[in-house]
Amino acid sequence: MHKFRQKYIGDRAFYKRYLLLAIPMIIQNAITNLVSFLDNIMVGQLGTEQMSGVAIVNQLIFVYNLAIFGAVSAASIFGAQYFGKGNHKGHMYSFRFKLYAALLVTGIAMLLFITNGSNLISLYLTDTAGNGATDQALSYGKEYLAIVMTGLIPFAVNQAYATNIKETGQTFVPMMASFAAVGSNAVLDFLLIFGIGPIPKMGVAGAALATVISRYIEAVIVIVWAHKNREKNRYLEGAYKGIGMPVDEFKAILIKGLPLMLNEVLWAAGMTTVTQCYSVRGLDVIAGLNIATTITNLFNIVYLQLGACISIVVGQYLGAGDLEEAKDADNKMIVFSVFCCALMALLMLIIGRFFPAIYNTTDEIKALATDFIAVSALIMPFCSFSHASYFTLRSGGKTLVTFLFDSVFTWVIVVPVAFLLAKYTGLGIVAVYFLVQATELIKVVIGYCMVRSNVWLVQMV
Repeated sequence: MHKFRQKYIGDRAFYKRYLLLAIPMIIQNAITNLVSFLDNIMVGQLGTEQMSGVAIVNQLIFVYNLAIFGAVSAASIFGAQYFGKGNHKGHMYSFRFKLYAALLVTGIAMLLFITNGSNLISLYLTDTAGNGATDQALSYGKEYLAIVMTGLIPFAVNQAYATNIKETGQTFVPMMASFAAVGSNAVLDFLLIFGIGPIPKMGVAGAALATVISRYIEAVIVIVWAHKNREKNRYLEGAYKGIGMPVDEFKAILIKGLPLMLNEVLWAAGMTTVTQCYSVRGLDVIAGLNIATTITNLFNIVYLQLGACISIVVGQYLGAGDLEEAKDADNKMIVFSVFCCALMALLMLIIGRFFPAIYNTTDEIKALATDFIAVSALIMPFCSFSHASYFTLRSGGKTLVTFLFDSVFTWVIVVPVAFLLAKYTGLGIVAVYFLVQATELIKVVIGYCMVRSNVWLVQMV
């Protein structure tokens, strides 16, 4: 028992350091997701077709968001290690790389949405009822996408700045900027969707406009603060005095980063493909999944951010060459992450069933959503472990391994299982959903073996 405690349970100072890093990130993401949550509920009051149209576009934006996350994550692995080593110039080059990569991804995404937006939305619409509801959902989706696209550029630039700020251990400012964005989004949602006083009722367009304005507010706060506090953000010294970066550094980030970015894009595309597989069972399934995913995202924040913190803490130890400390911290953080997630899953199981009643939709959709929420809660602790394993491998730069572990797994196992079960079996959609989610257990076993092998204990800078 003593050996178990020593290996997997840290002292008070350890958890204090970990939580000081994690809590602002958890709160920031909780607030961000809370806005999506409120946004979703408000749009849900307009009707099933409006809710489904917006939900489908948000699936597409989700792929874009993760492409941005992938684009900046590659440089973040180096950024955390450069900062740990005190190399501010290296940190500046990693920032430059993020900025270029994020803007390139945004340009490609906007081009794709402008030329193929309607076709992409239609992929998720199967008219099983024959009442024209899918045509209405398509119309609302197109309206929402046309406006929400204009908020992609500030989002991209903000991610480049905010991730660099977090690598210096300052998680408070990006959190406060998120608070401001979220607060303005919630207020604007209410005013613009329903039309209060002199403001006209804009419905779906109002929800999109509120999101765009809040994106600009968040970006302005982060960028202005970073440039006004140069002593805390040394990576900004000379960041705009040139455009290039050393070929070796560029190649190193690109070689490590390409699998990471491809991974995020392919994983997100895989997840949206799974949703598309479910959508062949009709618009009710899309609506039910949308409700369930909204609350699940809120509860997933804890393990997602604890996982992200693993890569920062372990990355700093690896950058300083403290390999044993990195291994010790990693063991304790994984156990803590799974423990916290089990508590969150229990809480979600208890309160999740009351949530679908808030929506202005049919009883069938509410019943489906309740079942989907229960399944997600049961699988959540397993997701926590595989997520922590993923970030452990990533902190040591094992991006090819994480690529196989994450997106290749999604496309080789998860997508075919969803496709075959949804299209070619008579199983109910909830049983299909459970079996698809249960593929996470295979990842748990692979993740455990990879972390135990210590292949990730590498100092890269």
